[in-house]
Amino acid sequence: MAVYYNKEKVAEIVAQYGGDAKNTGDTEAQVALLTYRIESLSAHLRQNKKDHSTRRALLAMVGQRKSLLSYYAKKDIFKYRALIEKLGIRK
Repeated sequence: MAVYYNKEKVAEIVAQYGGDAKNTGDTEAQVALLTYRIESLSAHLRQNKKDHSTRRALLAMVGQRKSLLSYYAKKDIFKYRALIEKLGIRK
């Protein structure tokens, strides 16, 4: 299942976390976009339990987000903690 997002939604998320609507390369913006996509795919998989290709894509996104978060934790631990608190993705 391909999930496409309109430019307005992506720009809104990037502006909220990246500072500028065109700053899509910012680590916080990338993590926020991945989190949004992970949440939508998780909702899809709750209804379609046998969709294994989507499950594989979801696991790839989770791994990518995990590596970005570990990079961000090494770079600046205080911003990392603020980001995971804002997104609500860790305990």
